[in-house]
Amino acid sequence: MDQRIIAKAYAKSIFELATENNLDIVEELNKFNILINKNNNFENLLFSDVFSAEEKTDVLKMVFSKLNASSLLKNMIFFLIEEGRIGLFPLMYKDIIVLDDDKKGFLRGTIEGSDSQANEEFKNKIASYLKGKLNKNIELDYVQNSEISAGYRVTVEDLQLDASLENQLENFKNSVLNL
Repeated sequence: MDQRIIAKAYAKSIFELATENNLDIVEELNKFNILINKNNNFENLLFSDVFSAEEKTDVLKMVFSKLNASSLLKNMIFFLIEEGRIGLFPLMYKDIIVLDDDKKGFLRGTIEGSDSQANEEFKNKIASYLKGKLNKNIELDYVQNSEISAGYRVTVEDLQLDASLENQLENFKNSVLNL
């Protein structure tokens, strides 16, 4: 089965359990994710097959006591380790963030372009347009993309608005070839 589907199912279950128990699982996951990203040794311990599940669990018990982690977070991570699925954690983390954002009534997206920074006026217009279309508050980040020579590409979840020169040329080429 596709790892993405499994991670999404786990994420939805964890998010629902956290909601039922009035836990801010996102805050806990953020702390845990920051810890992983700041410490290469800890990351290697979790995601490497060199260490046994028991070794990982022993270290995590100490880490969780310092983080003051909820039993939901502990049980989720211990389950992933025991099942050999800790590699799903990054996918689950992203899915839980998306579920939390949706619950709070906003979406995250990116604007890609060739400039080093986005034009704020353009960014605000796009966010306003998307808010009207999707009925959600939109938070857009800008990413410089060297593959875009002019124009922009906006992605919010599965919606993509591609006003890049490359896309327009591709559409033109297809229209000429399909005559």
